[in-house]
Amino acid sequence: MSRPGWTPSVTKANPAGTAGETLDAALRSAAARLAEAGVPSPRVDAELLAAHLLGETVGRVRALAFTDAPPPEGFSDLVAERAARVPLQHITGKAHFRYLELAVGPGVFVPRPETETVAQLAIDAARRTPSPKVVDLGTGSGAIAAAVASEVPDAEVHAVELSPLAYAWAERNLAPLGVHLVQGDLRTALGEHNASFDVVVSNPPYIPAEAVPNEPEAAEHDPAMALYGGGADGMELPAAAARTAARLLVPGGYFVMEHAEVQAPAVARLLAADPAWTDVRTHLDLNDRPRATSGIRRTVTDEPVREEPMASTRERMLP
Repeated sequence: MSRPGWTPSVTKANPAGTAGETLDAALRSAAARLAEAGVPSPRVDAELLAAHLLGETVGRVRALAFTDAPPPEGFSDLVAERAARVPLQHITGKAHFRYLELAVGPGVFVPRPETETVAQLAIDAARRTPSPKVVDLGTGSGAIAAAVASEVPDAEVHAVELSPLAYAWAERNLAPLGVHLVQGDLRTALGEHNASFDVVVSNPPYIPAEAVPNEPEAAEHDPAMALYGGGADGMELPAAAARTAARLLVPGGYFVMEHAEVQAPAVARLLAADPAWTDVRTHLDLNDRPRATSGIRRTVTDEPVREEPMASTRERMLP
């Protein structure tokens, strides 16, 4: 990947940057370079890169910036990578999600802050059931499943992931938490667990086929398998996740799924039109955007009565 317009300032005398440069000066220079490259949070990203190399917290980096401390060795190289819009999480090898630090890298979708709202809905539902059984369909890095397992200690948590690369990252994140991870297709997985889960949560791929993500980090580095939901509207996999949820849930069980804000009406219509669901609701994320839709699996007594067509006189008389 080319990195036009900038060459790292590295000298033999000081491999971290310009000879005699302080950490404060290096951070300011890095922030300016990242801002020029369009990075949304240039100063914070510069501090996080320095913290990663130093093995310190961001708070400690900010304190050191008030001294004559030099920048860490290799700092300018990492800034160059970030300026090329390589995801920060790929550079540091970790992503923060709720109270967790997850291992991530090439081949897996980097969890976004918006998904923390979806995880909260699943956690709240799980906490309402003693010893709940929860599954995360299309777990990716394992972010949602890990959050549920760590915040609902009495839950039995399962996760499903199809991509071999993403599965490897999820296994690394979920094994310490005792999550039951399965490599499989969310459309057909866990047939042996039908009608046994209390909560099903999913953040499936949902980008329409012809759409291109706005952020270079997503467009160039997130795997296409984790982005595109299938079909012109991106709704094939979300619809499949809803069908699987209906199959896996106990009567009265809770389903919540993330989607694009523009898909909220379509997802709500999808669930409302299916007699498997009741109490369909749309949920806003921290930016007040419709980010998720939930539904309750109908009990047998709740299901609408379907009237059978009247038989003809001849049919009634047949033996």
